[in-house]
Amino acid sequence: MIELIVELVLMPLVAFLVGLGLLLMMRRLGARLQRRVGPPFFQPLYDVVKAFGKETQVSHGLVHDWGVILAVGGYIAAETLLPVPGMTGLAEKGGLLVLIYMTMIPSLGLALAAGNCANPNASIGISRALTAMLAYELPYVIVIFGAAWHYGTMNFGEILRMQQEGGIGNWGAVQMPLLALAALFTLQGMMGKQPFEIYVAPAEIATGPMVEMGGKYLGSLLVMQCFQYYTVAVLYVTLFLGGGLTWFDFLPKVFAVAAVPTLIAFLFPRYRTEDMVRLMWKWPVLLALLGLAFVMN
Repeated sequence: MIELIVELVLMPLVAFLVGLGLLLMMRRLGARLQRRVGPPFFQPLYDVVKAFGKETQVSHGLVHDWGVILAVGGYIAAETLLPVPGMTGLAEKGGLLVLIYMTMIPSLGLALAAGNCANPNASIGISRALTAMLAYELPYVIVIFGAAWHYGTMNFGEILRMQQEGGIGNWGAVQMPLLALAALFTLQGMMGKQPFEIYVAPAEIATGPMVEMGGKYLGSLLVMQCFQYYTVAVLYVTLFLGGGLTWFDFLPKVFAVAAVPTLIAFLFPRYRTEDMVRLMWKWPVLLALLGLAFVMN
């Protein structure tokens, strides 16, 4: 029992630290692609500390405050369901179905928080964010269902063990290539990277849901972003790349997966909201359905 409690505390902490590293990598990678130097090593941590250290603006009400808590808390709960080297947490008990629900909570919490702001940019941004969630959730759920069908279980621990027992040949990306490719497309939307950065759109709606977030609220959303990048990358690595026996072979996979959306982001301009829904419901869904048909035969 004590060991489980320790894991439940350590897993979100590790997720936050690795998420800071992912955020740093994405910023530096983007800077290099644009022929810039990029931020210093501790810049993401400085940003979080600086945001929490600033004087917080007046709250917009209880729902606004609880919405931010839900946005961060949803990802904290999700971390305890993702098995990592040396820690399984609640992965054996929760499974994929619970994880799907947990990853939906942050967007809904952000909607509650931004919806109580009087700024129209926040309302526009959150309506776009919910539309984006609707767009990528369809291929995401199909991919999760296909993986569960292939392995015959929703237990995350069992799925990981099946992949690790037979080496690379048992990895999900080898046995379910179409589902792995569909999931890679879906990552772009789940991370909110261009061309699907529709709900932030700094030049159009002034960062959308974050426009009324300052001080501890902005700091909380920066923490949420770290959790978001970590959760999406670890989920993909666990389902399709065999996870990792040690952190030395696990983290390179996580950083490599997170780098893919960043590299793609600088190849395309930002799409409109309807373009995201159309594209997400077209190619990723088509690939996911084909992959599902393949694993069901």
